[in-house]
Amino acid sequence: MDTRKYNIYFHTHTISGIIIAALLYVIFFAGSFSFFKDDISAWQKGRSEVGHRFDPPYNHLLDSLSQHYNLQGRNFNFYLLRQGLGSYVDMTASQDTTISKPKPKAAKEERRGRGRRQDDDAAYFRYHFADKTAGDYSESYDMAEFLYRLHFLAQLNQVGINIGTPFGYLIAGIVAFLFLFALITGLLLHWDKIKSNFFLFRPMSKWKTVWTDMHTVLGVIGFPFQLVFAVTGVVLIVNYVLLTPFANLLYNGDSEKLYESLQYNRTLKVDYAYKPINGTFDMDAFVAKWQNEWKDSRISRIYIRNYMDESMQVSLEAKPNPDANFAGSGFVTAAIATGKILEQKSPNTDGNYIDGVKGLVYHLHFGDFGGKPLRIVFFLLGLMGCAVIISGIMIWLVARDKVATELRKRRFNFWASNFFLAACLSMLPVTAFTFIMVKMLDHVDQAMIYKTYFYSWLALGVYLMALRSLPRMNRHTLLLSAVLCLGVPIANGAATGLWIWNTWQQGAFDIFFIDALFLVLAGCCVYALAKVNEDAKPFKVLSLRKSPEKVLKPSVVRE
Repeated sequence: MDTRKYNIYFHTHTISGIIIAALLYVIFFAGSFSFFKDDISAWQKGRSEVGHRFDPPYNHLLDSLSQHYNLQGRNFNFYLLRQGLGSYVDMTASQDTTISKPKPKAAKEERRGRGRRQDDDAAYFRYHFADKTAGDYSESYDMAEFLYRLHFLAQLNQVGINIGTPFGYLIAGIVAFLFLFALITGLLLHWDKIKSNFFLFRPMSKWKTVWTDMHTVLGVIGFPFQLVFAVTGVVLIVNYVLLTPFANLLYNGDSEKLYESLQYNRTLKVDYAYKPINGTFDMDAFVAKWQNEWKDSRISRIYIRNYMDESMQVSLEAKPNPDANFAGSGFVTAAIATGKILEQKSPNTDGNYIDGVKGLVYHLHFGDFGGKPLRIVFFLLGLMGCAVIISGIMIWLVARDKVATELRKRRFNFWASNFFLAACLSMLPVTAFTFIMVKMLDHVDQAMIYKTYFYSWLALGVYLMALRSLPRMNRHTLLLSAVLCLGVPIANGAATGLWIWNTWQQGAFDIFFIDALFLVLAGCCVYALAKVNEDAKPFKVLSLRKSPEKVLKPSVVRE
């Protein structure tokens, strides 16, 4: 490789990597835990979902709602959760204006939860079918939802920056896009020696060599995984930006039609007839009929329009199980009064090109096609990405901590690395601490999780930065992580009685898995701390001494 190309790849890789380092670490760390979203949710609730497969009691839910609302003429949207034991329910005001007239939307209406309008005659809530309980989005919020949304920076949407698109999603999209640059240029940078250095790791050498080998070897081995997540992340996060030109060109700017053509949305516009249906509607039987028709698939969404009116329509959406059909989607729409099927598409046999592309993107990104073993592999690869980021920051710092470098630049480089590492390394102890708190506190909702996680993250990050020593920062985070990760299964057992041996005997393997995961993490932290204390080698860090005659001489410390 000639010098010019090498310099282009090197500087592009370095600049793009250091710009996104901290945010990319947050995305990888939170995303790794998100592979166990269902397990975390079951662990927090203290209610195992393993083996609990049953037909959701939709009739009971509608009957319960009828005790508080007149359901005649209302529209319902059911967004079923992945494990099938719960659903988000969106109920609008009645289309029958003689019963309920929807309130006009204010010019500057406050939006809560996930951006849905609150109305005295409408409702949006989460319903759990197993114990027939309901709660609004904030009350039903848990650590699984928090970490899942943190991995695409959804919490930044609430900072109040209005740029025409959710601020957090935009930042996550930019990070994913720059990550592509860093990946490709990094591969090109090491292309000439990719074969000879593929397994080159020298742990007994100086620290700069250790970090360089770690960054190179783990980066190359994890390249396919990271490339898949970079590409799928760009598609999933910034699809609005990517699709806008096509909407303007092909749909005269109507993005809703474009999304409907791409099978993201389904629009059901049904005129209200003002003619009530005689009798009752058995929703359980209707859903069960199509669930039996579409074996090896699961119902993902249900739409009801003009409930109990002669114009009433019900539409179901279904997705095939990945082991039966990797790509596909299905739907059916029926007129309830006549029993006529208005449209139908089988999720098992009627797949098209759009289904293939969407299925490939979603399954590769969420890792839901290989069961728990694949999710564990994806989790480890995600943490490997975190190690690549940390080693990259250290390489960047040590390469610039030279006597010939101006003091102000060395100080800036040190404080930049100090900030990045404090933000990154504090995530594990803060996450474990929040897991403990959700078990120890009596009331847990979205606000409590936000305050616990972000305030403790801020406090620990400031404390680690104030140490002004990267080796001490490493030791403190490893010690805190070991103690707090060990405290997670202890807090679960003390609060609920679900000790790890009890969950194993009861077959509650989702709860058992989370406790076991944190025990393994605690053990890894103890081992790493022991190695750091025993085998650490000296390395150079930026001297913060202000004596002018010695200021350019770096101090030597032990990590």
